This record gives sequence, C-alpha cells and structure tokens, in this order.
Amino acid sequence: MSDNQPQHQNPYDPYTDPSPGHHPTAPPHGDTPGYAPPSPHPGYDPQTAYGTPYGQQPYDPYMQQQPTQPAPQHRHPQQAQHAQQPYGYDAYGQPQHQSAAPYGQDGYGPDAYGNDAYGSDAYAAPVPAAAQQHGAHQGAHGAAHGTTATAEPVPVEPVPVGHPEAEAAAPAPAAPLKPNQIARAEGRSPIIPPGIQPAALTALLALLLALAAPVARPVLVVPVVLLQAVTAAGWFRLNGMWPARQGIALAFLGGVATDVGLLATPHEDAPLVAIGTLGVWCLLVIVLQLRNRSSADERMYALTAGLTSSALAVLASGHLAADPDAVAVGAAAVALATLARALPLPGPLTLVLGLLAGAGGGIAAGQLTGMGATAALLGLAAGGCALIGLRVASYDYPSKFVHMTAGVALPLALAAPAVYVLGRALG
Repeated sequence: MSDNQPQHQNPYDPYTDPSPGHHPTAPPHGDTPGYAPPSPHPGYDPQTAYGTPYGQQPYDPYMQQQPTQPAPQHRHPQQAQHAQQPYGYDAYGQPQHQSAAPYGQDGYGPDAYGNDAYGSDAYAAPVPAAAQQHGAHQGAHGAAHGTTATAEPVPVEPVPVGHPEAEAAAPAPAAPLKPNQIARAEGRSPIIPPGIQPAALTALLALLLALAAPVARPVLVVPVVLLQAVTAAGWFRLNGMWPARQGIALAFLGGVATDVGLLATPHEDAPLVAIGTLGVWCLLVIVLQLRNRSSADERMYALTAGLTSSALAVLASGHLAADPDAVAVGAAAVALATLARALPLPGPLTLVLGLLAGAGGGIAAGQLTGMGATAALLGLAAGGCALIGLRVASYDYPSKFVHMTAGVALPLALAAPAVYVLGRALG
C-alpha cells in the first residue's frame, strides 16, 4: 500500500496493552498486519512464483518490507508478462491462474524465441550457453531485418586422381569402332566387299566339292551339309537378325531334309524333292512366326528372312543332285571368280576379271573331266552366280561375321542351280 493511504487501527489487537497509560504501538511504516504489500516492480522468483502452499505461511504482523532489486529496463514483452503473472500463489497467498495466451501462442507451440516447449527432446545433448546466446542473437537480428537464416552450401572436396572412387566415377573408355561402323559414320558407300579371307575359304570349300563329287554321292553330302549350315547362319546375320537360333535351325533342317530326299530318289526326281521339301518348310516357317509376339513389321521381316534362308539351304543341295563332272567344273569356276574379285583393284576391273576367271576355270576343269569347250559356258555361268553372291554379302555395311559366313557360302549356294541345270543340258 502507498504512503498516502490512511492507517487504520484494528479495534481489537491482541498485542495491545489494555492499560490506560499504554499507547498502542503503530506498525512500521508501510506494513500492515496480515499481508505483505506487492513489490512495485515484481520480478520472476522461482520461490515466489510458485508460492508457499496455502495454509503454511507464517503469520508475522511485523513483516518488514524487503527491498527489491530494480527490474532491468530492456526486457522482452513476453518475459514481462510471465514475470507479472506467475503461475501458482501470489503474494497474498491466493491461488493465481495463468491467463490464457493469445491464439497460436499456447504452451504447446514455440515461444517467442522459437523454442518448442512441448516438442523438445529431454534426452537431447545440452547446448552450450554461448551457442544459445549466439543463435538467439542471430534470430533476433534476422527478425529485425526481415531476413531468415539459410543453410550455407557445404564445399565438396575434389577426389584426388588415382583414388578408387575417382576410378569408379571415370567413364569407361569407348570400344574402338569396327570398319563397317566407321564407314556408316562417315557416310561412305554401304557396299563393303568381303575381301581375300572369305574368298580363300570359299575356294577351300569349292575344292572339297570338286574332290568329293567324282567319288560318291554320300561323300559329297559332307561338304554340302557344311555349305547349307553356313548359308542359313549367314543369311540371318546379313539381315541383322541375331541370335536367331530357331530360324537358323529350321532352315538348316530344310536343307538336310532335301539331301536325304535326294539320296533316296533318282537324279530325275530331284526337282520334285526340292520343291516338295521347300513347300513343307515354308509352312513350318509360317507356324513358327505365329508364335512370335513382336510387332507386325518385325514378324513380316522375320518371315521373309526365314523363307529366304530355307530356300537358299534347299538350293545348295543342287550340288548333290547335279552331274559329278558339272559339280567339279562349277566349283573350280566359283573358286577362281571369288579370288579374282578379291584382288585390290578397281571394282569394275575386278568384276571383269572375275567373269574371265570363272570361264577360264571352267575350261581348265572341263579338260580334266572330259566336258570339252562346253565347260567354258558352265564356268562363266557359275562364276557370274558367284559374283552375285559376293555382291549380296557386301550390302548394307556388313560386319566381319557376315563376310565370314554369307560371304563364304552365298557364291557356292547361288551357283548350285546353274550347275544342276547347265550340267544336265550340256552333258
């Protein structure tokens, strides 16, 4: 209570002497029996904030006024609010309820300093006081200037050269391009001749045919079957279909079935055997493509490749049905024509040399077999068919595998019908 308020004496004071000569002693200035006046500037004191439980405060009529420390001038408004309204019992001993906080500032949300009282982790490591003061200072400074704190980018240390991580992150070196890939990238002609190595293999296979033909037909089956296998694989690879195991196996089996039919029938029935086998195998190729789940264009492409490969394998069996002397002449003409075509000379010149070499080979083989001058025509036709086969094997940037399969087999396979027809006509 202030000093200007009048002091009233209690009508009944147990401490007052009832004698007439005794005057009651007035309490000290500013004290009132029964309660203590509130401080002019109450601060936050843990003992007075929660207060002494009701009924346990000692009764002191002569309670002296305790001097209070002046409150700091610079105080946060919310701190002052908490200091003026402590939770618990006030200075009068009456329970004081905490006033309702404004909307969005209840006890479960973040306080004025951004600390979450409810969501704080009791088991978290304590933060040093200096770090707390520094963080509060930065938060207050950012709030005063309208800025927010952002995380600074962490610098990434460069990985030293030779480190395992650097070697793993380094891109793998590109594989060297093949000659056909280089030609395609540079935009050169898509026609790439097989070369000398496939020509040498063709000549070797032709020599086997020429040597086995005069012996017996069962012996001639061996190089013919080898020719059919290489033809089936080379044609699929030439068309970019690899691996095509089912198509290659089906085409090869068509050629083998034709060989078996030719061995079981006379020479005169060879066309019927070949046509019948080819018809059955065309049906099998169609049935095989019905199981294909690719698009319509891909199925049509695979169907044409399968039919063509089967037809070439059946045609290659023409060496087995032809006259033995015609087989020898035709094989010699194909060998010489392919070798002449592989010479490192201009294209038109090698083409002419190939035809002349085929005719010359036919003449030479005809002298050995007794066919005479007519063998030159057979040799020229067989050599021409061999050059067509080389042209087909050279188309559309072929790879080395194509050259070693289709480039080897197609000259002999395409020459088989000419050998069979001209051999019967000239014999």
